[in-house]
Amino acid sequence: MGRRGRSGVLAAAVAVVCAVTVLGAPGVAFAGARPEPSPSDSPTSSPSASPSPSVTLAPDKDLEAVRAKLDRLYHDAALATDAYNAAEEKAKKQSAEIVDLARKIVAEQQKLDGLKDRAGAAARQQYRTGGLPPEAQLMLSDDPQTFLDGAGRVLQGERATKALIEETARIQRDLKEYADDAADRWRKLEANRKAKAAAKKRIEQRVEEAEKLQSRLEKRQQERLAQLEQQAADRAQTEWLDTGILKDVKGSASEAGARAVKFATAQLGKPYEWGAQGPRTYDCSGLTSQAWAAAGHPIPRTSQEQWRQLKHVDVKDMRPGDLIIYFDDASHVAMYVGDGAIIHAPRPGRTVTVAGAGTMPILGVVRPDAG
Repeated sequence: MGRRGRSGVLAAAVAVVCAVTVLGAPGVAFAGARPEPSPSDSPTSSPSASPSPSVTLAPDKDLEAVRAKLDRLYHDAALATDAYNAAEEKAKKQSAEIVDLARKIVAEQQKLDGLKDRAGAAARQQYRTGGLPPEAQLMLSDDPQTFLDGAGRVLQGERATKALIEETARIQRDLKEYADDAADRWRKLEANRKAKAAAKKRIEQRVEEAEKLQSRLEKRQQERLAQLEQQAADRAQTEWLDTGILKDVKGSASEAGARAVKFATAQLGKPYEWGAQGPRTYDCSGLTSQAWAAAGHPIPRTSQEQWRQLKHVDVKDMRPGDLIIYFDDASHVAMYVGDGAIIHAPRPGRTVTVAGAGTMPILGVVRPDAG
């Protein structure tokens, strides 16, 4: 299990998981399941027993329908989580830009105040000289040479005054531009806050609906649902492996990739929480973005932006540390760790886990440290 450059700790983790039939672990996102017999099917149950308040779904096809609906709900929640995270990142950036603009406005206003003080001093000086034209001052002067020397200074003063006026006008234009820019960014920030609030509401609604759906099942049905999810994950992983893909996947982790894998491995068992970036909880892209930040290569926050901005590589060329993007809408991301396995934060109610790379539909692979 430890071939192709995986670290010892990762090899041990994957070996343990595989020993209990993983590579499609129960933590797999959007996987499926089949029900245990209901209590009424038991030969010891009494016909007069009061009905269970939970919904009894006897055939596996009914639990498969539940599994499919849960998949849709959690997938919709994942999409909304990406929207929430994107709005959060934009809001942080816009807030920082507004603060920067405010600092510029304060600095420019201070410059403008200084220029006004200088202009006032010049005006007071002109008042003290009586505001006479240079010719009259020459005629009335007792010392023409002193006047001529002073005239040169006057010319310099006039030039300085012109520069003062031009600088004042420039700063006033800049202040107006900064103020307009800040107002525009405030509007965008408010729009992003609304988008973030809408995404948050959608996530909460979908997760609540999924939890209510699962709570209607009896304990044995929930256990059977988990079995069906495991079986669906195993089937998908087996089909993916049967393509022979792994015989072409031989890449070894880069130095940064090995650090990212080490970070992700250390998060195993931590709970999923939408919008979270650690250190105690993660969502899928929160885990991958923090792993690569720890490796010295900051990457976009969301799975969709990771797919859009990072270099794409063929599946056959992937190596440990690369990110696998799932579903046509790029709504899920995991880190490839070698031997056909991934580490990912699946969905609400699950923990960071090792799973099979083929347990979900692969959109493509991206490499954070390409080049």
